[in-house]
Amino acid sequence: MVTSVRLIVGIIGSVVCVLLYAVPVLTFKRVIKEASVGEFSCLPYILALFSALTWCWYGFPVVSNGWENLSLFGTCAIGVLFEFSFIIIYIWFAPKEKKKFVVLMVSMILAILCIIVSFSSFMLHTQHMRKLFVGSVGIVTSMSMYSAPLVAVKQVMKTKSVEFMPLYLSLFSLLTSLMWTLYGVLGRDPYLTAPNSVGCLTGIVQLVVYCIYCRCKEPPKTHDDIELARDLEVATSREDTNACKP
Repeated sequence: MVTSVRLIVGIIGSVVCVLLYAVPVLTFKRVIKEASVGEFSCLPYILALFSALTWCWYGFPVVSNGWENLSLFGTCAIGVLFEFSFIIIYIWFAPKEKKKFVVLMVSMILAILCIIVSFSSFMLHTQHMRKLFVGSVGIVTSMSMYSAPLVAVKQVMKTKSVEFMPLYLSLFSLLTSLMWTLYGVLGRDPYLTAPNSVGCLTGIVQLVVYCIYCRCKEPPKTHDDIELARDLEVATSREDTNACKP
C-alpha cells in the first residue's frame, strides 16, 4: 500500500517538478527577444543544474537499490537538459564579465560532480555507504538550490517589484518541495525529506514576499536607477552640509 502511494506521489512530484524546470522558458524567451540578460542572475540555474546532476546520480542503481528512485532519476535527467539549455542561452546573451563567471561556475560544478561519481563508484564498496555519501552531498546541493531564490527575494525587496520573481515560479517551487518531502517520508528517505522540507520554507517565504510587493504600482527600479538615486542622495547631503557652514 505504502509502495503504491509512494509511486503515485513520485509521479505527481515528477510532473510538478518538470513544470518547475520549464517555468524559466518564459524568462528566457524574453532574454532572447531583448538579446540581453538584463538584471537576471544565472546563479539559481547553475545551482539547480548541480542539484539535478547530483540527484540523477543518487537515483541511479549504482547508488540506489535498483530502480527504487526511478521517478527521481527521470525527473532530474529532464531537469539537467532544461538547466543546460537555460545556461547556454544566458552565456550567449550575457556581457563578457558575466560569461566568464558562469563558465567558471559550471566548470567547477562539473569537476565536483566527476569527483563525487568517481569517489562513490571506486572508493565506497557498499550501497549503504554510497547512498550515505551521495545523499549527504545531495542535501547540500538542494539546500543551495532552495536558498538561491532568496537572491530574487532580495532583488524584489530592493526594487519593490516582483518582476524578477514570477508567482508561478514560487508556487511550483513550493509544490515541488511538498511532493518530494512526502515522497521521502513515505520511503523513509531522510536525504530527500530534509532538503525538501527546507524548500517548503523558502517557497513560503517567496510567496509571502510576492504578496507584499505585488501591490506596489510604481515601475521597477533597475540597478542603475538605485545607484543613481544613491548618488543623488549623497550629493544632496553634501550640499546641505556646505550650506550650513558659515
